[in-house]
Amino acid sequence: MELRGRVALVTGAASGIARATAILFAKSGAKVIVADGSTVGGMDTVRHIHANDGYADFIEVDVSQQAQVSHMVDSIIKTHTRVDILVNGAGILAYGTALETTEETWNRVISINLSGTYLCCRAVLSHMIAQKRGSIINIASTTGAHDACARAAAYVSSKGGVTLLSRAMAIDHAKQGIRVNVLCPGPTDTPMLRKAMTTDELEAFAKTFPMGRFGEPEEIANAALFLASDKASFVTGAVLCVDGGQTAEV
Repeated sequence: MELRGRVALVTGAASGIARATAILFAKSGAKVIVADGSTVGGMDTVRHIHANDGYADFIEVDVSQQAQVSHMVDSIIKTHTRVDILVNGAGILAYGTALETTEETWNRVISINLSGTYLCCRAVLSHMIAQKRGSIINIASTTGAHDACARAAAYVSSKGGVTLLSRAMAIDHAKQGIRVNVLCPGPTDTPMLRKAMTTDELEAFAKTFPMGRFGEPEEIANAALFLASDKASFVTGAVLCVDGGQTAEV
């Protein structure tokens, strides 16, 4: 069990990729803190982990709010004395060109996807530095980290920001024992993607990729497990695309 004894904080873990990651980390021996704005979804993830003999706690948090993020990390330190792994999986999607995107929508996407990542990283870094070790995995996207797409100005901007923020932190904190990596999923079969397209659109979209299908959340979680584990001890500042060959064609 590669993560036995580790304490892992996973944001956005009520659904999708972050949920699959939280479940896999618990199965791999970690004590997992499931963090999300959705109590219903977050508690469902916790119950799933408990049903499979894993350890999980839930914390309700809006990652765009500094006070809530600080309180979350303080409570983890009080209970567990440490945080070894952070996965920033909280994120939202909004469509629109720069002209179509309202200031309110822009601010909300940036505040959760980019500022939320920054706030969570900042909150755990001092504790990881004191431990002289830690692994931070920031979930970006092939769309934004590697390329752009039409009518997603706020989203691609946020994910591009996450990628470069991560690489900057990897450089700044490497000598302190902190590894920071970026996980870039291609289109993955999650509730967020299914809300964005009709069934027919999804089927047509999937056929455009080399592997002819979407990724599964569990496939992305497997990559996150590698980055979190000691098997990735010499990996920092990396941008790992898990996309079924999508970016190979772009």
